[in-house]
Amino acid sequence: MSAVSDFHVRPAAPSPTLLSRAPTSGRPTLLVAELRGTGDIAILIPFLQSALTHFDVTLLAPPNAAGLLHRFVPDVELIPCVAPWALFSGPPVQRWPWTLLFGLLRQLRARRFTAATSIWPIARDHMFLRLVRPRRLLGYGHGRAGWLLDDNLGGAGHVHRPAAWRHVAARLGLPPWPAQRPRLRPPAAPRRLVLHSGASQPIRVWPLPRYADLLARLRAHGWAPLVLCDPPQLAAWRALNEASARVVTSMDDLIDTLSSGAAFLGNDSGPGHIAALCGVPTFTLFGPQVPELFAPDHPQAAWVEGLACPHKPCFDHCHFAEPFCLTGIGADQVWPRLSRWLAHLTQLPAA
Repeated sequence: MSAVSDFHVRPAAPSPTLLSRAPTSGRPTLLVAELRGTGDIAILIPFLQSALTHFDVTLLAPPNAAGLLHRFVPDVELIPCVAPWALFSGPPVQRWPWTLLFGLLRQLRARRFTAATSIWPIARDHMFLRLVRPRRLLGYGHGRAGWLLDDNLGGAGHVHRPAAWRHVAARLGLPPWPAQRPRLRPPAAPRRLVLHSGASQPIRVWPLPRYADLLARLRAHGWAPLVLCDPPQLAAWRALNEASARVVTSMDDLIDTLSSGAAFLGNDSGPGHIAALCGVPTFTLFGPQVPELFAPDHPQAAWVEGLACPHKPCFDHCHFAEPFCLTGIGADQVWPRLSRWLAHLTQLPAA
């Protein structure tokens, strides 16, 4: 699996032939829909671990969820599905793969799920799950679409993603999970910092020369940064004389590298959420999105919030030629906050 496929949703059709491992334990069954990015799957993992204590769990998600499930929740059944309505630039409705979608619906309906859930306050997600006919449908209904849900957890729209899954877990009577994940492994060195400079959406990528500025300051202060990047960025890093930069080769490679760091630095994207899942403190550079919704779920998470914009959060549909909320932030603005955060981390006892 390439780094691109891990963090870029590809417009493939859902297959109706992938329901090969139907649960047979006789326990209640739960269908979870998370039809968007890898970071969203990472946020979901603790909920899935908790849900397995009470349910046989099936996840409807893009195929690139497989790497995270295999590593953290191998007992969750994955039904790969790239939903056309969940893509950032999907096809028009008349070009959706309707035959395949209806075939998938029929097979899901035959499962007779005890419950189903999605935390996105998006009526199309809820409509699809309603057509599956679970006995109970939980979610966050928005506006007039709340009638689609049997259990509407809130009509105020989007909420912080980890908190949303905690609310669903509480409503289902599932055990809570701690605010801080245990570290997957001890850091390889006390002052190793892993930087991931990529993102699935270009408008979330802070300019690489500014990251290079931070790397020079980090090294001058005794930190040993390691740079991971998306494939198209590698040549730019080479031009900036960053010898440590490399592209991860698999999800296991990404997890092992992120978990080797004492800290993580990067954009508002999947790798930051995976780092938090591995128990690594994170520092995020936000632009079009807001920390109130998408900050990584770690008690030592910190960030620089993007500049003010009347359209935020714009969910990656920028109204301008470039995302000034992100590109308007300079290294001189980030460094004081980043250096204070790192100094605080070095004073904390080892987890």
